[in-house]
Amino acid sequence: MSTFRLEIVTPERKVYSDDVNFIVARGVEGDLGILRGHMPLVTPLKISSLRIKKDGIEQEMAISGGFLEVRGDVVTVLAETAELPEEIDVNRALAAKERAERRLAESGQEEIDFKRAQLALQRALNRIQVAKKAQK
Repeated sequence: MSTFRLEIVTPERKVYSDDVNFIVARGVEGDLGILRGHMPLVTPLKISSLRIKKDGIEQEMAISGGFLEVRGDVVTVLAETAELPEEIDVNRALAAKERAERRLAESGQEEIDFKRAQLALQRALNRIQVAKKAQK
């Protein structure tokens, strides 16, 4: 199976750079499957996992939104955060989940605080899901 270069970059570091066979990302319009030769594309990404398939082995990465660009045989993901399963601190993610759930349960929240708590909960749940799948 042919390959293309996948680069995943956050403001802090380059998280991933390798030739891969296939990726699945969750764009704001739905899931995208990318193979070598995909048409040029730029799309915003949702908080979700990014599935990467290389040489028959699939792995997932937790990303917290950002953008995906396909240009030639290079796919670039610019994400706020991106973590491989082994980098995820599950206890920290569980604590973030509990904090976000408490904030959502409080009454009298301003709309912006409510939205921030919802996003924090989505990020925590995504990190927990990716880490637990990798443990199986």
